[in-house]
Amino acid sequence: MTDDSLRTAALDALRRLVGRDDATFHEGQFEAIDALVGARRRALVVQRTGWGKSAVYFVATALLRAQGAGPTILVSPLIALMRDQIQAAERAGVRAVAINSTNAHEWNDVRARLDADEVDVLLVSPERLNNPTFRDAQLPALVRRIGMLVVDEAHCISDWGHDFRPDYRRLRDLIAQMPAGVPVLATTATANSRVVADVVDQLGADEVTTIRGPLARSSLRLSVLTLPDATARLAWLLSHLDELPGSGIIYTLTVSAAVDTAQLLREHGHEVRAYTGQSDADEREESESLLKGNQVKALVATSALGMGFDKPDLGFVLHLGAPSSPVAYYQQVGRAGRATESADVVLLPGPEDADIWHYFATASMPDQERAERVLSALGESSAPLSTAALETIVDIRRTRLELLLKVLDVDGAVQRVKGGWTSTGEAWAYDAERYGRIADERRAEQNDMLAYEQTSDCRMEFLQRRLDDETAVPCGRCDNCAGSWLTADVVQESTTAAASAIDRVGVPIEPRRQWPTGLDRLGVPLKGRIPAEAQASPGRALARLTDLGWGGPLRELFAPAAPDQDVPPRLLDACVRVLAEWGWDERPVAIASVPSRTRPALVRSLAEGISRIGRLPFLGALTLDPAAPAPRPGGNSAFRVADLHGRFSADDIEMPKGPVLLIDDLVDSRWTSTIAARELRRAGATAVLPFALALRA
Repeated sequence: MTDDSLRTAALDALRRLVGRDDATFHEGQFEAIDALVGARRRALVVQRTGWGKSAVYFVATALLRAQGAGPTILVSPLIALMRDQIQAAERAGVRAVAINSTNAHEWNDVRARLDADEVDVLLVSPERLNNPTFRDAQLPALVRRIGMLVVDEAHCISDWGHDFRPDYRRLRDLIAQMPAGVPVLATTATANSRVVADVVDQLGADEVTTIRGPLARSSLRLSVLTLPDATARLAWLLSHLDELPGSGIIYTLTVSAAVDTAQLLREHGHEVRAYTGQSDADEREESESLLKGNQVKALVATSALGMGFDKPDLGFVLHLGAPSSPVAYYQQVGRAGRATESADVVLLPGPEDADIWHYFATASMPDQERAERVLSALGESSAPLSTAALETIVDIRRTRLELLLKVLDVDGAVQRVKGGWTSTGEAWAYDAERYGRIADERRAEQNDMLAYEQTSDCRMEFLQRRLDDETAVPCGRCDNCAGSWLTADVVQESTTAAASAIDRVGVPIEPRRQWPTGLDRLGVPLKGRIPAEAQASPGRALARLTDLGWGGPLRELFAPAAPDQDVPPRLLDACVRVLAEWGWDERPVAIASVPSRTRPALVRSLAEGISRIGRLPFLGALTLDPAAPAPRPGGNSAFRVADLHGRFSADDIEMPKGPVLLIDDLVDSRWTSTIAARELRRAGATAVLPFALALRA
């Protein structure tokens, strides 16, 4: 095919895709298509959101299929993004299907269509590439006839996203298995020079065509409004949400902040929905549809609503709390103003942001000692171990264990097979240099984000320069270039409502109903359902540590370096309010407490304070076995129960007939309250109502 005929065919395919006879290529689009179709090369496209990266791979797919090539495999990170990509493909006459966790009922049909060569694009998640059935039974045949590989959101290959999707790092192995001459396309909107170099290396070719355009978004008006506290930020949002153009996204840093903010806005007449990773799949899909149809003013979302969400006329993106890096921030604000002349981008940073950044950064980093425990357990097993079985051997919580297994799998030390995980026997060493570098880079990115908040220079230029965009110049539109169009003024009713929401107390502590599996391996004779007569009742905590309001003073109280102290009067008063609003079926007749080695003064003073104010007898703390070793911090459920089993006794407590309020400082796994309640029930309590100052999450 000549250059002219290729351009003509590509332009025809583009016009079918967008449904316009006058459509033309953006700068760089045809060059990318030519590299893939004309030269069958490997290409990296780094272009701003809305530039048309999907048009490149759908047009290239149509042309390659017309030449007799096999289907394109499109590795895509998010189900919401897959839905949008399939709809876009249909408009171009490209037959696209997905295999993911939400459409298992369609997998047989997808396989049949692939076998009949009736699929042009197969969308899969990076994790699907390592599903044993897909990897061993289906992928080899697909690789033999693959027409093109597309890696969307390719920055996840890099260290910057290693803990978000470790499976992206295995794409290099997949590329090495493909026949010679199969084109590969990697696309992203967020990549600085370091990430570009990392992605190019993963593409595994001596020469990669890199097409990088300017990242400036002329439609975006960037602004930062620094307000004194969470109450002021919520009051501002209540006062000014309706003034923001069109419909948009309100990003928060935590699930609890998203849920609580959405509740407050709905209570005051705003049509919004919460959108988090804890929302079920159907609810997330419905919320996306409502936002796209402008049937809600906003989705109040965590980063679960991110890459690839496609609403071209999104009018605003507002952040309650700053993401941890300019890269992440640019990724999220890029959702707005893709097909409008103007969209507002507002950042309301909070003093608690840095604490939240630190929590998530440390929670996701692989740990050498834990990795060695996993490798030892798998090496000693004669059969594959499921994640649940492995969890009872290595004492690592499920989410961290799953992430660690993925990292070890990508590193070649373990392998996922039918029935679980096995050791490959390959030598593995903890890459301290690499993880140290990642930690340093994250700290630098956090400092960059703080600098963005404080800069007096152009904000768009600042973001571009942090993304190594050499075309960066002042935008002329942001608050620093053109002056702020935002006012910090709020109506008194909004301040009152926000203060009330921030001051809201009481979150449920759901009781455990089932013992964890694998306790027999740890010498604990417990299994199955916890008998009703031994269970705790639903409990309450003052607040979550991540809450916008009471979370702040609670985080200070439970900070690692904070001394043990009596409960502050303000927190005690708030606890009394929780108890007053509880609405229990039967009022407790007495109070007991969990014995604490780390905060005995805090727990004792809380129990005694509630006893005094509520005029309830304080029975004292459960007896702690002096020979029992200190429980290991964190850990998974089986090990936590094993640590606690036999640790407490209520034999020395003179138990009155009736419900007992059980006081503790911090609830995390809920196994402490479960075991303590079991002992109190054995001693004669008719019910046990757990109460704590804080719930960890």
